[in-house]
Amino acid sequence: MPRKRYINAERAKKLEKEMLTCTFCGFCKSVCPYFEDNQWDPSVARGKVILAYGLGRKEIPADDSVVERLYQCTTCKDCERRCPSNIRVVDIVEAARADLVEAGLALPAHKKIIENIRKTKNPYGETIDADFGVPLRKAEVGYFIGCTARYRQNDIAKHAISLLRKLNVDFTLVDEVCCGSTLQRIGAKEKDVKRLMEANVKAVKKLGIKKLIFTCAGCLRMFKEEYPKHVELGFETEHLVQFLAKQDLKLKPFPKRITYHDPCHLGRHLKIYDEPRKVISMIPEVKYVELTESKESARCCGGGGGVRAADPKAAQRIASRRVRAASEVADLIVTACPFCVSNLKLGKDIIKVDVEIKDIAELVDELLVT
Repeated sequence: MPRKRYINAERAKKLEKEMLTCTFCGFCKSVCPYFEDNQWDPSVARGKVILAYGLGRKEIPADDSVVERLYQCTTCKDCERRCPSNIRVVDIVEAARADLVEAGLALPAHKKIIENIRKTKNPYGETIDADFGVPLRKAEVGYFIGCTARYRQNDIAKHAISLLRKLNVDFTLVDEVCCGSTLQRIGAKEKDVKRLMEANVKAVKKLGIKKLIFTCAGCLRMFKEEYPKHVELGFETEHLVQFLAKQDLKLKPFPKRITYHDPCHLGRHLKIYDEPRKVISMIPEVKYVELTESKESARCCGGGGGVRAADPKAAQRIASRRVRAASEVADLIVTACPFCVSNLKLGKDIIKVDVEIKDIAELVDELLVT
């Protein structure tokens, strides 16, 4: 029998009082995308609280099953919304993951991501940067593309750039590196995350940018919630949908049924719900259909928290349920996050429903009258 391995879970231990608040009521089970997928209690919030507490107390060994379960979380934060005790589940999960990484127990897929970012400054390990035809220069407005739109969903970045140009915005791109969200979600070392933060803030300030615009929900959340804990920004941050909602957009008619998928990092994490719906309402002849589970109660796409890399099949199944629900009421799913677009499309691949999936930047650029 292999020897049990106990670790010094100091980060998790600091949240012990938070964990002891859990009454194990099970309300989290009704909203957890992972529990819906596998019906296994250690995969839900209360199960992870027990595991994290056991790691901190050295009462539960860090065996393969424990590591696996603690990474079965998209950090969607829906369990926190549902929790009657207001437990900071995401903080607990990420603290336990950081302890696992410190002990050398990161999942293979996540080790690869950490290594990629160290070598290439992006989680995909890409060494050739995409050329979007926008030279770096001094400007008051900057567009932070983010790794997914830069290396995997190029069209979203191109449409965002096209939109800014059509709206006569004097803007620049940024000599950016990964925002650090992926590293923080999977528990990578804080010094590595902070190094990325410092590099990005330095790059933004170098260009004299006063407002930085994002199309990635995860990147925006990092800059708004995590960066200020470590670095001084000195500039505004907002999502493209917030910027567009303040414009007098002249859009072509689009007589189809549209629904909106709230990205977890834009919605539950940052409470940005109204602006994307306001932009969609500007489209003539559109029929907007609100999903039953939307805004605060929106279901996760399944790809966040390192899940897409470590458990792609589960991420795809979770996404497929969201896509199926949307396909029953709409012709087009619009969202405001490149990673959501990517994962929802993968979900669609396994159920073959007749519904389009687009980022809001794509849709607005296609419909904007110039």
